[in-house]
Amino acid sequence: MHALIVVAHPDPKSLSHAIAAHVAEGISLSAPDNTFEIADLVAEAFDPRFTAADLAVHRRLAPPPADVAAEQARIDRADALVLIFPVYWWSMPALLKGWIDRVFANGWAFDFRPDAKLVKKLRHLRVHLVGIGGSDAGAYARHGYASAMKTQIDHGIFDYCGACVATSELLLESETLDPALHLDTARATGRDLFATPRCDVTDAA
Repeated sequence: MHALIVVAHPDPKSLSHAIAAHVAEGISLSAPDNTFEIADLVAEAFDPRFTAADLAVHRRLAPPPADVAAEQARIDRADALVLIFPVYWWSMPALLKGWIDRVFANGWAFDFRPDAKLVKKLRHLRVHLVGIGGSDAGAYARHGYASAMKTQIDHGIFDYCGACVATSELLLESETLDPALHLDTARATGRDLFATPRCDVTDAA
């Protein structure tokens, strides 16, 4: 089994990058044949701007640009997609959101036409979400941030494409807790990545 781990943080020494490395370590420990690839969107200088070229793809007037096609091919090679990101303003960073905006395109992630029913094209893909936040669980619960993020990301993005969100975690108090606690969780996430039960995806858009 193969996993694509996507990390979006400008500091390679950040907790986000350390968590990505520990998820990868867990995958390596899980079985000899399990493999991973880490996509560092900052180091790779992925352009998150949704341009007229991307709009033409959405309208089915042009093929995807080369950088988008390369990202889609990386996902196609993977059995699991792991997104690791710091929580900025109760959501993902603009870089990661732009990656999704451009890569999860009409015709590849889903098939939308005004005169036909939506087709979800990523039913084979298992997604694991790891958000890293500075606030505590009480703040997320008190203001509804956790449920809002699940609605926006788990359902609004991945369920729309048919992908199964197998796990969705928030690693909180990232600036105050001992980072070893989150790194242990990350290693366990990687170790269990391909052992999580299958989940059902609804047909509602």
